[in-house]
Amino acid sequence: MSQVVKTRGPGARPPAAAPAAPRTPAARTARRTAVLHWIAVHALGVAAALFFVLPFVFVLLTSLMSGQQALTRDLVPDTWEWHNYVRVFETPGFLTWWRNTLLYAGLGTVLTVVSSVPVAYALARFRFRGSRLALMLVISMMMLPPQVVVIPMYLFWAKQLDLSGSLWPLIIPMAFGDAFSIFLLRQFLLTIPSEYLDAARVDGCGELRTLVRVVLPMAKPGIAAVALFQFFAAWNDYFGPQIYASENPAAWTLSYGLESFKGAHHTDWNLTMAATVLVMAPVILVFFFAQKAFVEGVTLTGVKG
Repeated sequence: MSQVVKTRGPGARPPAAAPAAPRTPAARTARRTAVLHWIAVHALGVAAALFFVLPFVFVLLTSLMSGQQALTRDLVPDTWEWHNYVRVFETPGFLTWWRNTLLYAGLGTVLTVVSSVPVAYALARFRFRGSRLALMLVISMMMLPPQVVVIPMYLFWAKQLDLSGSLWPLIIPMAFGDAFSIFLLRQFLLTIPSEYLDAARVDGCGELRTLVRVVLPMAKPGIAAVALFQFFAAWNDYFGPQIYASENPAAWTLSYGLESFKGAHHTDWNLTMAATVLVMAPVILVFFFAQKAFVEGVTLTGVKG
């Protein structure tokens, strides 16, 4: 029997699509159950996210209100006052606080990383007499509160070196390493296989060249984590500038200057919130773009002890 194939002409209409099957009560129940299951599983995460995000949203919205509306219970601005940020930057001293904070956080981070990496490498890869004692001293320094040594350190920097009223008493010590950074880097360097270092030594590399050519490229996540920790700590530091730079407004940082700004604009909550957003924004942006390296560096530090 020959099979006849029917063809449509140029003007023929395509066959109509089959109508979608109506949703049955069982399908609707299954969909509702899936939605409720997702909410139950992620409820804690959603609540935690809202707990951290809503205060920032409140600060951002208040910073865009007028001065009168900021004193009310309104949550959404009637008019978006973007010029509040311009007024903050026009405040005398605000740009100086920015420059000082960038100097303190940027230079301090570089000095901490450069001085901590060789010490961490030595504690991780060298076996010498007193290596365990040196590691215990580093750990003990992590347990020592900074308030314990603040008085002798202030007397040394202010009375002996006459550096009070500046940020150098906070920046210079970072050139001699940081206990937490050394310990974190040491734990990360232990995860690097020794075979890579042995191969570099066989090729004729000394310890310094091995550190620069082999170890540092493989330790980028750990270095990034240490750099971010130090940058955040210096950017948000209030205690240090209050001790050493409070007598000189030209040396104030954003964290300390924000307190003075709030006192001068105690009724202008819109300007205070705008200044707060400008102080928080760089830290949030840095973490947003570097979070992958940060999480990887922190995670890998606990693989080997």
